[in-house]
Amino acid sequence: MDKGLTAAVVGGGIGGLAAAATLTRAGVVASVYEQAPELGEVGAGVMIGPNSVRLLRRLGLAEAIDEVGGWVGEGSTYYRHDGTRVAPVMTTDSSGLAAMYGMHRADLIDMLRRAVLDSRIHPGHRAVSFDQDAQKARVMFENGAVAEADMVIAADGIHSAMQRFVTGQATPVFSGQVSYRGVLETARVPDWPTRVFQVWMGEGKHIIVFPLRAGKLLNFVCFVPADTEKRESWSAPGDPDALRAAFEGFAAPVTGLLRQVDSTFWWGLYDREPLAEWTSGRLALLGDAAHPMLPHLGQGANQSIEDAFALAVVLRDVSSADVPAALRHYAQVRRRRTDVVQANSRRSGERYDQVNRTADSRDLELIDTRKLRAWIYDYDVEAEPELTSWTGPPARP
Repeated sequence: MDKGLTAAVVGGGIGGLAAAATLTRAGVVASVYEQAPELGEVGAGVMIGPNSVRLLRRLGLAEAIDEVGGWVGEGSTYYRHDGTRVAPVMTTDSSGLAAMYGMHRADLIDMLRRAVLDSRIHPGHRAVSFDQDAQKARVMFENGAVAEADMVIAADGIHSAMQRFVTGQATPVFSGQVSYRGVLETARVPDWPTRVFQVWMGEGKHIIVFPLRAGKLLNFVCFVPADTEKRESWSAPGDPDALRAAFEGFAAPVTGLLRQVDSTFWWGLYDREPLAEWTSGRLALLGDAAHPMLPHLGQGANQSIEDAFALAVVLRDVSSADVPAALRHYAQVRRRRTDVVQANSRRSGERYDQVNRTADSRDLELIDTRKLRAWIYDYDVEAEPELTSWTGPPARP
């Protein structure tokens, strides 16, 4: 039911569309403003963990997940570079009811936009400025348009144009690594298992492979050190021969897969130190605009989806006057979780690449990370007591 609240969501990626979908479900009239001329994502895969699979099912997307996702199951394994098995990869929550899926970003974007009315999606809108008063917030766009709403949700990524209106512009931190990524038809590597998630780890580098599109495609992501800082890019072409050279000496399954790579893309890996603030009045940050993460736990998209559902919970029964307080509460609760996930995403990459560790100590740590994975996967943001019990700001005297 329409509660009369309105939201302008800046950014039409995973976090922005998830926010629009969940806010709509909560009765908020949410409109999405995306700077690109059309919604879409370049060809790359993303892991959707049990903690967000259960949430997406509540949006009515269970059938779509099974249709376009690559289910990941038993047999998922961490390996040393020489093929030595280290430990199984946890791929479900502790109950076994919510699983993990590899998804092509374009498929995930398309799936999420099904939960948002077409009339509420506005491509070709690059946000350039923001202001607000006691009653409304306004975001201004390069094309001259202005969107006015009870709140503005900035889901516009690590280079957010809206972040500066919340806190001082935070500089992204280069990780010292670049990642090659791409997809292969499974028919080209018939001996590679199609329903598993695999991590192959060498000193200073590692490769992750998982299925997409119901197992018809394999997504590979190869992490290597960089001598100099590289720009963040989803579409810079990589050199397949350089990629193969970087993984010489790895076991035959890895080198055999990389021999089939005809094209690849690379991107520099960045995150950012936690921000002091996520909100300013009627403006709130969400997803990478608030907490960009390195990909080593596969939680960037998942934490954005959790953010979206958390927003909807605190906004479900508030008046327009109470929106700033609701947004502050959302940020306070979410930061306690995302700070932990963000820090452990860094540590996970160091672990895979054996930074300041022996191979044996790294292997023991990976076995122990089931505790962390369970903490991440078992969490249900819609059942978070600090969110569900919030009834608004204290009554004014």
